[in-house]
Amino acid sequence: MLRLRWLPMFLALTLMGGLMAACSSNDDAEPEAGDTASEETEEAETEVEEGADDAETEVEESVEGAMSIDDVRADPLGTVELAEGDPIELGAMLVLSGPNTSLGGDSRDGVELAIAAFGDYMGHAVKLTAEDEQCTPEGGQLAATRIAANESIIGVIGTSCSSAAEPAIPILGDAGIVMISPSNTAPKLTAADRPATFAGYLRTAHNDLFQGRVAAEFAFNELNLTTAATIHDGSPYAEQLQSVFADVFTELGGEITAQEAINVNDTDMKPVLTSIAASEPAIIYYPIFTAEGGFVTQQAREIEGLADTVLMGADGLFSQAFVEAAGAAADGMYLSGPFVADSAEYGAFIDSLEETYGRPPLSGFHAHAYDATMIILNAIARASATDADGTLVIGRQALRDAVYATEDYAGLTGSLSCDDNGDCATGEALAIFMLTNDQVTDPDANWPPAAVYQP
Repeated sequence: MLRLRWLPMFLALTLMGGLMAACSSNDDAEPEAGDTASEETEEAETEVEEGADDAETEVEESVEGAMSIDDVRADPLGTVELAEGDPIELGAMLVLSGPNTSLGGDSRDGVELAIAAFGDYMGHAVKLTAEDEQCTPEGGQLAATRIAANESIIGVIGTSCSSAAEPAIPILGDAGIVMISPSNTAPKLTAADRPATFAGYLRTAHNDLFQGRVAAEFAFNELNLTTAATIHDGSPYAEQLQSVFADVFTELGGEITAQEAINVNDTDMKPVLTSIAASEPAIIYYPIFTAEGGFVTQQAREIEGLADTVLMGADGLFSQAFVEAAGAAADGMYLSGPFVADSAEYGAFIDSLEETYGRPPLSGFHAHAYDATMIILNAIARASATDADGTLVIGRQALRDAVYATEDYAGLTGSLSCDDNGDCATGEALAIFMLTNDQVTDPDANWPPAAVYQP
């Protein structure tokens, strides 16, 4: 099995060492803190130097133990051949326009930082080609068609939205391109009975079988609420997630008073909310997206009977953009969504992100995108060989197999092992967050919100 543990730690230590060195030169720091920072910096630099030596050794060993050139050239899905100096090309299929841009932009940040940290492989730099999947089936199909037409792309990070993934996966699969999503969460995408054309698809995001359960357990067990209503927008993500929530809430002893649907691009939510109010739920769970979520949140507070009803969204609303869309009505509502535990590696990553882009993360899947990128790039060593003339040959089936064989990968989001259906996440990187007046009044300075519950 593929065990790739050293690279993300080494890269994070590299980032951390530089950042700690910068901090130790702060003239305003307390003397004791400066001394401590200096000592920690020296330790970090030593670890980085040792890690670099170990990294070079492991790369050499992995290349020496990789496939033979004849085996790679016989790959059943074909090969990508790179002459000396040619870049290794990755694709990204993310939502990069419209109201959900923060979701895709957040993941793109993670991909770009991973590429920068990875550097090059055997003298080949990494190039990124990004397509906008628009968070729609049509956008996903078009983006996948464009990516598949580029014979140089070895793997894809995407999509952002499950609705874009469904039509995109078979297109990329036919082209032999492996894809790892940082934020698709719809259960059917990695179900045991998924179509054979989904064989090249994986994800580092959590499965909504887990998210729906966590949200329902929080509402019933922690908030002591016994009645709930749900709203979805017809997308695979929203429909399947609210269904899991409803099933688990009922299993726990609660009552689902209504399960309503809206349409993407709807702005008048009052008819649906009025219908829900008649059933008097204690909580409404609406795992939808930014624009529609903003209208639901605002208008719920204007409907008689819903003034005190608890509101809860999910990871599709986990962004500053949603807080801005919902305004003051978001104060006090809950979100289920991705959670990354504090660690030196994640702290260094966030510092690097803020230094690079001049802002905090846009949403919650940046670390998942970083891990997805690293898994693909690390797998190249197990799926390639160098020809006599220096050409690097990467087998598409071999790369897919190497990615699926990922086991105990020490990522930013935890220890990742990919199963036969493509789920790589641990299921532990998820929490319930509460939006407060701090986020509403100044989301730029107070994002992300604090986690109030983690299973």
